[in-house]
Amino acid sequence: MSINIKEEKGFRYIDEGEGEVLMLLHGLFGALSNWERVVNQFSKNYRVIIPLLPIYEMPLREAGLEGLVKFLEKFLLMKNIEEMNLIGNSLGGHLALIYVLKNEKKVKKLVLTGSSGLFENAMGGSFPKRGSYDYVKERVEYTFYDPKTATKELIDEVFETTKSIPKCLRIVAMAKSAQRHNMAKDITRIKIPTLLIWGLNDTITPPTVAHEFNKLIKTSSLKFVDRCCHAPMMERPEIFNAYLESFLRE
Repeated sequence: MSINIKEEKGFRYIDEGEGEVLMLLHGLFGALSNWERVVNQFSKNYRVIIPLLPIYEMPLREAGLEGLVKFLEKFLLMKNIEEMNLIGNSLGGHLALIYVLKNEKKVKKLVLTGSSGLFENAMGGSFPKRGSYDYVKERVEYTFYDPKTATKELIDEVFETTKSIPKCLRIVAMAKSAQRHNMAKDITRIKIPTLLIWGLNDTITPPTVAHEFNKLIKTSSLKFVDRCCHAPMMERPEIFNAYLESFLRE
């Protein structure tokens, strides 16, 4: 099944299947294709929606988590979505946490995978080296347990992004916004069922971060995925999907 990107009222997104809504949020260097295996499996029984977050296009003064939350709220209003299961990877997990705390009645269940919000060792913390393909290749591969998961297509996509000064400025602004916005005190208020799916070999948000999330969110359960780094839905999609399926059926 190929990913079909729709456009409506200035938004670009995936909307596949029917039924209970699964809202998926990608990370800083993420793309809609990161969730392809999730879309393929779950669109048979759920309505899977993935907005393309305007990380590289936002006005610089709005480039941060607050701007992304406003974007998500406008998107959900446009799509008339009042209830969903929310799933976020990396920066998308951080965004999901903030949204849940503002709109808990609209979210049935929360899933975080490699989420920022407590600690992250991220590429975006300093200005990415423009023009260095080898540097970008090394950093992209660093996010995966098996470097081969970082396809040439993915590396090329990130490289093209980092060649743009305006995009780099937004990447840095987003990363710094995430690093400043520590949620340790806030997430103790989350009361909805939460699943943490974490790569046991995550170098960006290490396993200690997953344990901290698990401790702070009292309604959470934690599942580790071996031989997996920062994006379990890409590296170990069968295991990720199995954990997600079981959680949604509970």
